[in-house]
Amino acid sequence: MPIIPAPLTLLEDGTPYSTAFSDIYHSAAGGLAQAQHVFIAGNALPARWAEQQIFSIVETGFGTGANFLATWAAWRDDPARCARLHFVSIEKHPFTREDLHTLYRRPIFSTLAPLAKQLCEAWPILTAGLHRLEFEGGRVILTLALGDISDLLPQLWLRADAFYLDGFTPAKNPEMWNASIFKALARLATQNATLATYTTAGAVLQGLAAAGFEVHKAQGFWMKRKMLIGRFTPRWRVRRHEPPTAYAVPERHALVIGAGFAGCALTERLAARGWHVSLIEQGKTCATGASGNPVSVFHPFISRDDNIAARASRAGFLYALQRWQALSHIEKFIWRATGLVQMAPDKAAFDAMRATLDHLAYPKEMVSSVTRAEASTLAGLELAQGGWHFPKGGWLNPASLCQAQLIAADTAVTRYFGKPIKQLVYRENLWHALDETGRSIVAAPVAILANANDAASLAGLRYAPTHCIRGQLTILPTPASDASDTDHAAASSTAIVPPSTSLHLPVTGNGYLAPLTSSSMLTGASYDFDDPNLTPSIESHQHNLNQLARLAPSLAGCFDPYKLAGHVAFRCVASDRMPFIGALADEAMTQIHAPQFISAHLLDMPRAPGLFGAFAYGSRGLLWATLGAELIASQLDGEPMPIERSLIDALDPARFLLRSLRKQS
Repeated sequence: MPIIPAPLTLLEDGTPYSTAFSDIYHSAAGGLAQAQHVFIAGNALPARWAEQQIFSIVETGFGTGANFLATWAAWRDDPARCARLHFVSIEKHPFTREDLHTLYRRPIFSTLAPLAKQLCEAWPILTAGLHRLEFEGGRVILTLALGDISDLLPQLWLRADAFYLDGFTPAKNPEMWNASIFKALARLATQNATLATYTTAGAVLQGLAAAGFEVHKAQGFWMKRKMLIGRFTPRWRVRRHEPPTAYAVPERHALVIGAGFAGCALTERLAARGWHVSLIEQGKTCATGASGNPVSVFHPFISRDDNIAARASRAGFLYALQRWQALSHIEKFIWRATGLVQMAPDKAAFDAMRATLDHLAYPKEMVSSVTRAEASTLAGLELAQGGWHFPKGGWLNPASLCQAQLIAADTAVTRYFGKPIKQLVYRENLWHALDETGRSIVAAPVAILANANDAASLAGLRYAPTHCIRGQLTILPTPASDASDTDHAAASSTAIVPPSTSLHLPVTGNGYLAPLTSSSMLTGASYDFDDPNLTPSIESHQHNLNQLARLAPSLAGCFDPYKLAGHVAFRCVASDRMPFIGALADEAMTQIHAPQFISAHLLDMPRAPGLFGAFAYGSRGLLWATLGAELIASQLDGEPMPIERSLIDALDPARFLLRSLRKQS
């Protein structure tokens, strides 16, 4: 469902007003004062979060953001504040960034102007789904859930300590105040979770009570005599699939095996939460495998039906942009999010692509259709067709990203490079990484396999089918370049700088073309099954040149495949083309008790203690790595999940095992 922003309408006294629901966003006395009385004090905050590691608030109706800003300010002012504050808010019709700027220029927000400015700067592209925004160095996390509340509440996976019920009045917006909504809130609530709401409607009081909340009236705000506050104290056992609390370990120490995209992203995300990471890599440096390509391009996958792969890809793209921006101060990190063109293979496909965007109605900030002439102008190169333009797509140097993430982790990471692992064994509540002599390199209570094609075998998994796909890239001298073959061969290891000639931005389609150095470009990639050849081949060069000719006909015949350098890497791809991210299944235990799990939910499957996977990232490692790292870190610490349940299920490493059990039955 496209996200339709709320139009900004102000009454004569400056109070924001919703024309869609014929109701005000907050009382004329001011949104911040109302937030303080109704929602913060109504939930006994800040006292309830004192000295807590994690405290999670769920809000129904983000509106102007006044409740979040007031809560953030209260957290900042409290010396006994929780270590990490999660604020998860659902909004069907968010304001645009420009309208938020206008709202926050009003005098009532002047005391919180610095916080409001940060929120506006971090405001996401308005697309459906969950958007995780981080402030205070990751200690205050706003997860915006954009879409209809009836769709999104069942998709949240978290433990809520407090609820801010702040939809428009039940008479004007009954869809936010019905029994199914109250039951969904109960599924998220921790025991004794509190709630507060401005309304005192009898149907709301009765509905919350029926869902397990003990509710009563309290002193209202300003001219409203009463409001409702409550506590979750059900008289029955609540059946739900809430996330576990923080993983119980004797020390916050994790082994991360593999120092490519997946492993380095995990290292940074865990270090940000206070974990110590032992990073083990068989190569001498980070990014030596498929993450060692000289350049990688990034953009989200789009499908007309906005399927699971498209939604997960979009979530990964938007979260990666945010995290990469946070690393931009690190000089070694080389990246450009200055645009990318995805070209249609032919005119019929172009028409279909344009119709898809008309149907999905994405903001132009996300993607727009471009004609052949427009695409060629953007690329600085004559292209064969039009397609899609992603303004925030682009390219980066993979090794520089991995290095930046390790720099950000600082002293929280211990590197064990040049250390091939022969076996991973669990004994005395620790995972031991053993070398070829059987000696333990290092041990920790948590181990995360981020070593691509070697992960499934090292974990002893039978139900994680993957394929090893050879991919060859071809290095091209720019038409104006007279550099020698040797120069081009060396280009893959030189520092990347913005191209000074020809190609302005990456072009993808059937294959891709990307800037490499000021005198070369990169094209590819081949997709070779069952080919272990590490040496660039003439056949793969020719394949890449054939793809290039279909992208940019003016470059057809300009290059001799016998004189070109290249780069070979091996992708790890799952059978369903989705990565494996999360806790690994205890396959032996599952098989022993197979009948009881045939109809089980994925979350009920037995898991190996403290063993996680982050692999099979295929051709989209850049998009999966950062989101996958945040997902696993959230699972380890018992935090609200950064994506919807349906997406978590689609990435769950146990999915093939469960499918096998059901097929056998």
